[in-house]
Amino acid sequence: MTRVFSLLGRTGLFLSLLLSAQAAQAAEAVATLNLTGSGLGIAALAIFVLAYVLVISEENIHLRKSKPVVVAAGVIWVLVALAYAAAGESELAEELVGHNLLEFVELFLFLLAAMTYINTMEERGVFNLLRAKLVSSGYSLRKLFWITGLISFCMSPLADNLTTALLMAAVVVSLGGDNTRFVVLGCINVVVAANAGGVFSPFGDITTLMIWQAGHVQFQEFFVLVIPSIVNWVVTAGIMSFAVSNEKPASIQEEAQVKYGGWVVVGLFGLTIVMAVSFHNFLHLPPVLGMMTGLGILKLYGYYLQMRDAGYMGADTDLVSGDAAMFIDSAHEDEIERDGQPYNIFHNLQRAEWDTLIFFYGIILCVGGLGAFGYLAVVSEFTYEGLGPTTANILVGFASALIDNIPVMFAVLEMAPEMDLFQWLLITLTAGAGGSMLSVGSAAGVAVMGQARGVYTFFAHLKWSWAIALGYFASIGAHFLLNG
Repeated sequence: MTRVFSLLGRTGLFLSLLLSAQAAQAAEAVATLNLTGSGLGIAALAIFVLAYVLVISEENIHLRKSKPVVVAAGVIWVLVALAYAAAGESELAEELVGHNLLEFVELFLFLLAAMTYINTMEERGVFNLLRAKLVSSGYSLRKLFWITGLISFCMSPLADNLTTALLMAAVVVSLGGDNTRFVVLGCINVVVAANAGGVFSPFGDITTLMIWQAGHVQFQEFFVLVIPSIVNWVVTAGIMSFAVSNEKPASIQEEAQVKYGGWVVVGLFGLTIVMAVSFHNFLHLPPVLGMMTGLGILKLYGYYLQMRDAGYMGADTDLVSGDAAMFIDSAHEDEIERDGQPYNIFHNLQRAEWDTLIFFYGIILCVGGLGAFGYLAVVSEFTYEGLGPTTANILVGFASALIDNIPVMFAVLEMAPEMDLFQWLLITLTAGAGGSMLSVGSAAGVAVMGQARGVYTFFAHLKWSWAIALGYFASIGAHFLLNG
């Protein structure tokens, strides 16, 4: 799972109290300037469209997605600076770009901590153990269809929808073998379940995370979306399950063992989540402070693992003294990784998907630049003021499927429409679950296409989009019925 976060397509937003007054003034000034019809504004829009076309063509042209958006971000902000200077507002461009950089830094650090934890659990073999248990179970294909979907739904709120989809898709491919029909249906089921499960937890989907960090919905308030999320998955899975045979796959015997300290890392990750929530809910501090504190604790535990391994191997390093042997537990010596060097937590830190993290920088700056020209205000006026929040939020789900919810959700938060809690929960549901309607509509779907390349394809997913759409509207109905 070296690509656990390689196609992560999500962004975050948190407004600092120190800059809130400046942000409000900036938004008002942007609306007053109305630069959407200017030549520079049109050029900025064209540059963004070109960059995003290259992003969605990544699988075909093999150009990493961060490259075009980073260049586009720089060019767009040059155009913003020129336009604002011509309007006599040269200092305002600097304030606006600083506001966007603040948003990126917080998201960057939050995801870096989460990625390091996930990579460490993977390296310790936690995920491999789950995979080995499932492929050796001997269940029928239909039962495995439901089990993999259920695990995806339950795991996604903590491990995030992308990691969950990649792990469970690997299981589905192993179980299906040459049965391409089961592999396709199982992969679609995993994608839908992972996206639905990520809706009611800020740690399950970055769209949920950004709404939480922006303060529109409190952590515990997301849990009212549990039943609508279940409806979203169960309706779709129930329809598709009739196409899954009841035969048993060929027996696969696979063993896996969690390395020393693996379960401790799982516990530390749980503690880190608690700290992030507590920092936000009780101390009114950004959740990223809790995540980074948890990362520091993980690094301290990594030091213990390093000393333990070094003492066992007899490594001669600056970090190891003659007393390192005190860390050795002879009962677990056979679990120590014998790769010629002690365990190093920074290896897991380095394995974070930097292309994805830099991609966030480009998207945030690009969308922020278009907002500076006034395009977001125009879209907001047409959708949320013209169509109303309910219709607009339902359309966000379809936009997420077509475009991806990265720019869509970030643009909505930049628009800052006046909505109550019910509507913010609705857009959380639609943005998270709506991307399942197309395989390219979510990072989970795109990643699984790479995992089951040639079998789970865009058109294979498209054949079942009608069933996913039924689940989508059923979940919206459940939200209105239960939370309206």
